[in-house]
Amino acid sequence: MKRTLLLAAAIVVFAASCKENSASNRIDESNVAQTEAAQATVATNASPEIKFDREVHDFGNIGNNEKVETEFEVTNTGNADLIIINATASCGCTVPEYQKTPIKPGETSKLKVAFVTPSVGQQQKTVTLTTNTVKGEEMLTIKANVAPKQ
Repeated sequence: MKRTLLLAAAIVVFAASCKENSASNRIDESNVAQTEAAQATVATNASPEIKFDREVHDFGNIGNNEKVETEFEVTNTGNADLIIINATASCGCTVPEYQKTPIKPGETSKLKVAFVTPSVGQQQKTVTLTTNTVKGEEMLTIKANVAPKQ
C-alpha cells in the first residue's frame, strides 16, 4: 500500500514538472524575432555588399617607430545591414578600429588603421575583416618603407 501511494505521488510530481519544463515554455521570444528576420532576409535574397574606397594604402617613407594612420571608407552597397564581425591585423604593429554597429544599406563608415613598427625596410601588412557578406572575409593592405633608426 505504501509503495503504491509513493509511486502515485512520484508520477504526479514527475508529470507536473514535465508540463512546466516543456520546450514551448523555454522559447525566448527575442530569439524567435531574430530568426524570423534572418529567414525573411534569406527569402528576399537581401544581402549586404561591401565596397572600399581603396584596398591598398601606401604610407611611403616613414621613420622607425613613427606612428602613422589612415582611414579606409567602407560602404554598404547591398540591400541588408552590413556587420563587421571582427578586424584582425597580420601583426601587432597594425591596429584596426571599426564600427561595431550595423552599417545600413547605402551608408558609409570609416575603418581606421594605425601602424608603427621597429622593423626597417619595405613593410607590407594586412587587415582581414570578417563580415556577414556572402564572401565572409575582405582583406586590406598597408605598405610603408621604414627608415633605419637615426
